[in-house]
Parts: sequence; C-alpha cells; structure tokens
Amino acid sequence: MKKLSTKIWGLIVLFLLVTITFMYVLTEYLYEQLYVEDTETTMIEVGEKLLTKYKGGKVTDQFIEEVEEFNTYSNFDVFAVRNPRELSACVPFEIDYDALIGPNERKELLLGNAVTKIGYEERFERQIISVIMPLTDQNRLEGIIYLYYPLAKISELANKDVFMIIGCAIIFSALLGFFVYEGIRHIMRPLNDLQQAVEKMSDGHYETRVTVTSKDEIGKLSEAFNEMAASIEREDEAQKNFLATVSHELRTPISYMKGYSEAILQNFIDGKEKEEAISLIAREANRMERLTNELLELARTSNEQKFELYPIVLAETIRDAISLLEQKSAEKNIEITTSFDEEIIVEGHEEKLKQIFINTIENAIRYSNNDSTISILTKIVKGNAIIEIIDRGIGIPEKDLPHITERFYRVNKARSRSDGGSGLGLSIVDQLVKQHQGSIKIKSELGKGTTVSISIPLMEE
Repeated sequence: MKKLSTKIWGLIVLFLLVTITFMYVLTEYLYEQLYVEDTETTMIEVGEKLLTKYKGGKVTDQFIEEVEEFNTYSNFDVFAVRNPRELSACVPFEIDYDALIGPNERKELLLGNAVTKIGYEERFERQIISVIMPLTDQNRLEGIIYLYYPLAKISELANKDVFMIIGCAIIFSALLGFFVYEGIRHIMRPLNDLQQAVEKMSDGHYETRVTVTSKDEIGKLSEAFNEMAASIEREDEAQKNFLATVSHELRTPISYMKGYSEAILQNFIDGKEKEEAISLIAREANRMERLTNELLELARTSNEQKFELYPIVLAETIRDAISLLEQKSAEKNIEITTSFDEEIIVEGHEEKLKQIFINTIENAIRYSNNDSTISILTKIVKGNAIIEIIDRGIGIPEKDLPHITERFYRVNKARSRSDGGSGLGLSIVDQLVKQHQGSIKIKSELGKGTTVSISIPLMEE
C-alpha cells in the first residue's frame, strides 16, 4: 500500500512533467510565432525600402551596387540580380531555380508581391528564411532582390546563458524539493499523530486525544477524532458504571434470597419471621425480574428495531398506562389529573407508546412526594402531538439534566434501592420516542418538580 506522501510526491512530479511539456510547446510556439514571423516581417520591410530605389526599366549596375553596399551594413544578406539564375554565384549555397521561382511564385512576383521561403540548408545546418522582392516594369520581371537569413536554433538563442540557466535550474529544483519536503512533512505530521492515536484507541486507551493545529480539513478531522474519542470514553465509562450498578442491584437481592432461603431450609426461622422472609424473597425476585426486563428492553431499542406504525388514539393509550400504575400512585396517595384532546391521533405502535408513558409516569410517581399531584395533558403544536407529564416532586439537579436520558445514567449515585431505579427507564423512553420520529424534553427545578414533554408526529391525513 502506497503512503500518502508517496502519492503527493508522484502528483508533484506529474505536475512538473506537465509544466515542462507545456513550456516546451509554448517555447516552440513563441519561436515560430514571434522570432520567425518577426524576422520575416523585418526582411520584407527592408526589401520594400530597397524597392523604392528602383525606378523601372532595366536593372542598372548602380542599383545593384547600392544594394550590395546596403548588404555591408545589414543583418541580412541582400543581393540584387537581373536573372534569378545568377543567385548561385552570390549565395554560399546552391539554389534550385525551378524550386525557387515556380509558376505560382512567378505569378505572385509579377503581381508585385513578395515571396517568402523557409527551408533547411545543409550548408548552414539550419533553417534558412528567404524573401524575394520583384523588380517589375510593365508586367515584366526585370530582376529580383533576394534577402536571406539563417534562423537561429532555439538552443542557440540562449547559448550564452546556458550555464547560468542550468545553475539556476539546479538551485531552483533544490529549493523546490526542500520546501516541498517540508510542506509534505508539515501536512503529514497531524495525520501521523492521528494514526498513532487510532492505534492507541484500538488498544483501549480511550483518553487519547490529538492536538488540533489548523482549521483546514485535517484540523476538522482531528476535531472529529477528539469528539469520537470523548464519546467512546463516555460510553466506556457508562458501561463500567452500568456493570457496577447491575452487579450491585443483583448482588443485594441474590444475597437476601440465598440467605433467607437457606435459613428456611434449615428451619432457623419459623412462624411470622418465616412469612416475612418469604415475602422479602418474592419482593427481591420481582426486582430482579424488573431489572432483567429493562435490560432486554434496552437491548431491543438500542438495535433500533423497525416496527409497524398505525393510527393510535393517544388519550386511550395514556389512560391504559395510568390504569396500570394506579396501585403505585395510591400507595403514595398521589392524584393523577388529566386534560386530554380526544381528537389527537398519532402514527405509532401501541405497546411501544404504552411503554413510553408507563416509564415516564412511573418515574414521576417514584420521585413525587406523598399526597401530591401529577398532571398529564395533551395538545397539538405545529403538526405534532405534545404530551406533558408534570410532577411536584424532588426535581433534578441542573447539572444532571443534560445526561438524564443517557443509558446507565443515574442522578442518585448512591444507588439506593428505596429511592431509585436502574437508571434505564428514561433511556428506553428516549430510544422509543426517536423510533417514533419524535423528541423528548425535560425541564426541572430542584425541590419543585419536573416536566417531561414528549413530541410525536400526528397521523398524516
């Protein structure tokens, strides 16, 4: 598997190759379009100026001498001849007259137009550009002005500075390589830190965090990793707390049941004490059964089981839940008052909804004072059914409110069997409400009571 740094280097090399290719093509283009065309244009301008010296008629020796005199000071080689075939005696290379002035070229010359030729010449080992200017009089070609110039090669254009260019290229490449190396090392450092942190996390070190040094994509990835690590650490701590809670909750009833059952079997107690012992064993067995059922229910909701939703009359479902808890409310002399909108129909699962209301109302009863009141009401707000369960009990500390629906979380860390449950009830409620595409909000004031608001979408018409 290739390292990311190798891929980055490969990408840089690819970009360099593309850049070099582009520069080569651009140089060829500039050579052709600027250097060659500029040379051609200059030669034509020189030829046109020389033509102004020709007054018509036969080409005189004086005119030829004037052109040759100009040739002494010109960058180009310039000759004037009466017969184009005489050029072979003037230029240092052989000229194929038929190729030089064919029918088409002769036609252009007779029209007074210049003819340009570019071709390779072995004598100079390079391209030769030549311009033929016509000397015409009354549609007769009396002679020509011939200008030619050996074009420089691209390599020759920078021949003087070649060593400087090579040196600069080496220095530039070295500096580029250094900065690219440092840049890649800087980019890869947080990724390497992330890799090491992930390896530590896989070994169970959930407290591992990485330092966020930037706000780019890597910085956001580091922040996401830290959030994930914090979440896993919380979950791990919650699991440990849960195991400790379950162990405590199970150990106590099991020890009671074991001790009293052995005492009964060995006839250490009898009469009224025996009946009380049997009653205690039955009560502890019920607690164990309830805890086991809650654990099973939590496992089911955590797996996000899909269940069929169908129209439910909300008021009837809540009344069914209240009727199942009448005995518990009567034990504390708690009055449950209701105010229902009988027209509210939601899409839900009857048993799951009933479980939501049983858990919530049971919590309200457990943490309400004796001889108090619990109010339950329903209403419609923005296309959702709102169920509010209000008690006047002991309330919940503000610091515990954000965590109250977390799995395994208990407000009472002492885990008293008399004043608290297993810490799973509201977590189950939260999961079931989410499976109904709803939400739950809890407001509470210590010593004054708690309001639980459950929102469930109405049935679509």
